[in-house]
Amino acid sequence: MPAFVAPVQLQGWDVRLQPLTLAHTAGLQAAAADGQLWNLRVTWVPAPDETTAYIDKALEMQAQGTRCPFVVTDAHSGQVLGTSSYHDIVPGAQRLEIGYTWYAASVQRSHVNTAAKLLLMQHAFETLGCAVVGWRTDILNTRSQQAIERLGAHKDGVIRHHTPRWDGTVRDTVMYSMLAAEWPAAQQRLLAKLQQLAPFNA
Repeated sequence: MPAFVAPVQLQGWDVRLQPLTLAHTAGLQAAAADGQLWNLRVTWVPAPDETTAYIDKALEMQAQGTRCPFVVTDAHSGQVLGTSSYHDIVPGAQRLEIGYTWYAASVQRSHVNTAAKLLLMQHAFETLGCAVVGWRTDILNTRSQQAIERLGAHKDGVIRHHTPRWDGTVRDTVMYSMLAAEWPAAQQRLLAKLQQLAPFNA
């Protein structure tokens, strides 16, 4: 892993992000089973018997320096809620993307994703010194596009016929980015959104 990005624990607003390991296999299996997320076409969530290989692949990418995977947990109970990653890490451009994100159905549309995104963006811009943070999503995943746009990210464009989905079809990919200068305003929006949801222990 290049010095630009290294595994780290991040915590706030009742959410904890920890470096993903094989010890989280059962927790991820339970989170994915909450809603049978592996049936979703527009994102890749491992089925129970694919979870070990899913984590192995994430750790292989980490060893190559292209990904830094996290497991997202409840900061109090330790329950695994989902996962997210830094990926497509480009140290020379001070750039990374946030993705490989999914959560148990029972915590979707809660504070969890907002808190996790805030922690990841805060660390990227304020600790790692990123010049830009990016996101990408399936053109059919309108919910993801709306969530990214609510962060204040800029829509850079669409890469047509970009990459295969798990079902063998090929997706168009929508690309987004946020520059360091745009982060302070985005941070205030995220903080305001969290305050509307409920009081949290930062």
